Amino acid sequence: MFLPKNEKVLALALNAWRSGAQLRANRHRYKQYTYGKQWNDPVKDDNGNIITEGEYALRCGKKPMTNNLIRQLVKCVVGRFRSNIDQTPIPDKATQLFYEQNNLNELDSRMLEEFLISGCAVQRVTPKQAANQVPRVDNINPAKFFVNNFSDPRGWDIEMVGVLHDMSIAELIMRFANGDRQRAKALRQLYSSDSIDVDGSFFKPPHGRCRVIEVWTLECEEVLLCHDPLKGEAFMIAVDDSRQIEHENRVRQQEGLEPITSQWKINTHWHCQYLAPDGTILHSSKSHNTHPFVIKFYPLIDGEVHSFVEDVIDQQRYINRLIVMIDHIMSTSAKGALLFPANQRHESMTWEQIASQWAKSDSVIPYNPSAGNPGPQQIAANNTNIGAFELLSLEMKLFDEVSGVGNALLGKNTAPSTGSALYESQIKNAVIALADIFETFNHFRSTRDKLIHNS
Repeated sequence: MFLPKNEKVLALALNAWRSGAQLRANRHRYKQYTYGKQWNDPVKDDNGNIITEGEYALRCGKKPMTNNLIRQLVKCVVGRFRSNIDQTPIPDKATQLFYEQNNLNELDSRMLEEFLISGCAVQRVTPKQAANQVPRVDNINPAKFFVNNFSDPRGWDIEMVGVLHDMSIAELIMRFANGDRQRAKALRQLYSSDSIDVDGSFFKPPHGRCRVIEVWTLECEEVLLCHDPLKGEAFMIAVDDSRQIEHENRVRQQEGLEPITSQWKINTHWHCQYLAPDGTILHSSKSHNTHPFVIKFYPLIDGEVHSFVEDVIDQQRYINRLIVMIDHIMSTSAKGALLFPANQRHESMTWEQIASQWAKSDSVIPYNPSAGNPGPQQIAANNTNIGAFELLSLEMKLFDEVSGVGNALLGKNTAPSTGSALYESQIKNAVIALADIFETFNHFRSTRDKLIHNS
């Protein structure tokens, strides 16, 4: 069975995917920092080889340790969002219905977490399939998402958007065979290992899965805007179908009826195509409304994305380094060293036994005193007071200042005498620093809700 191809759209989608490479790389790094993998940044060793910071620290005799402040920071902001939405009434029963059936409070909380980490929030709204259903909402992983370069914070200049799907061969046939056994056979042949041999993260699915590329493009077409005075209705047809209007008008002219009037215009529509990795079109459809994705990138100044987590990465790295440095200094400083004169060792004990007994708090160590010479004595030195603790305290304060999440929002350092009114005032002042993020995300949610109502 013949399956057509659209290599032009596939190439446009690939270019959009490649243009988002830096965004995906940044997201991966910020995600690692958020969930505790904070020593994976690449550095050069003494020989010029690229290794991770953790490996380099181990080579230098230091144990890399993590004091993950970013995770607690993100959890605090998400927790504040959850407390807000729990107190916000849902305006009507229809909205409440699709909120409950899609469990949108949970989806939005996870979407906010993604938004804080990567600066990207993307959801898909699938129109209802039956009268008794509600539209479906799904979170989209930015690692599988691509879009053309755009700069409007509302996304009004988006002209192409898409997402990568990985599905089993059974799901592929169920969705795209259209009940045709020959088409199902052609799909199996298309996705055999010999038919599609491409490389790269855009094309390669996980083992045992089939990669399908969903692409939505904004396209223009010539149409005729028609008005039928007899029926009192307006409608739109393609220019190629103008002969039908001409034929109908000739009939009406003979009968003395008013003709259908038409006006030529350019109309835009969204063209959806599901493509195989070689450009084969698996499915194609048009929509005169909009694409199904709700997109919010933050802050999108000059088209750039800078997430909430990005602001505190440097403070988190320096805090980790200071902790490792302090630990290294303390472990290598001379402390509790025992000076034991060799001529005073008792014959009943070896040096190993003396060392073992010295480490015990209730030990007894016999020795032979020597007239005029001091007995065994311990030497303790403190070499850690070099300002490292003060610098660590400063970095912790800078972390709070840069993030904008103060002690009031975290519930720390609150005096018992603080009244409830004063405490609430402190929290409101602390939330001001996060107001832009919350308002941006709420705009994303309101745009999503409007799309659901129109689906």
